[in-house]
Amino acid sequence: MNKVPMTVEGADALRAELEDLKKVQRPRIIEAIAEAREHGDLKENAEYHAAREQQSFCEGRIQEIEGKLSNSQVIDVKTIPHSGKVIFGTTVTIVNIETEEEKVYRIVGDDEADVKANKISISSPIARALIGKEEGDVVVVKAPGGEIEYEIDKVEHI
Repeated sequence: MNKVPMTVEGADALRAELEDLKKVQRPRIIEAIAEAREHGDLKENAEYHAAREQQSFCEGRIQEIEGKLSNSQVIDVKTIPHSGKVIFGTTVTIVNIETEEEKVYRIVGDDEADVKANKISISSPIARALIGKEEGDVVVVKAPGGEIEYEIDKVEHI
């Protein structure tokens, strides 16, 4: 199976969520199920059915996170020597050649992507265009609105 790239921060966030699900959420849900059982008839017990649904969601999420972590390749970009080349985990400053608008993006794994936090997925069109290029290079991004040319201004390992 192919390893999925993930930043150290992304892996830490998944581990924290997994720990919360196992040590906080799971016991709380088990307690809610036990309490709902005490109320009698389970067929018409909405509390019981809601707690069982929560349990199902929680267990599914635990399996999903464990699967992602087991198939991940955690990459710490800070340990990689700076070469000026755009690689997974780097923070890239690009300038739109036409409008001279500057944008800063960090290239992260699919699960970590958050455009509002300037984190773009490695499989996004912008990241695919940037990967392997160097500072000073001009890249063409095929966006839904047409092709956009960007110049790579700065590549940082932060």
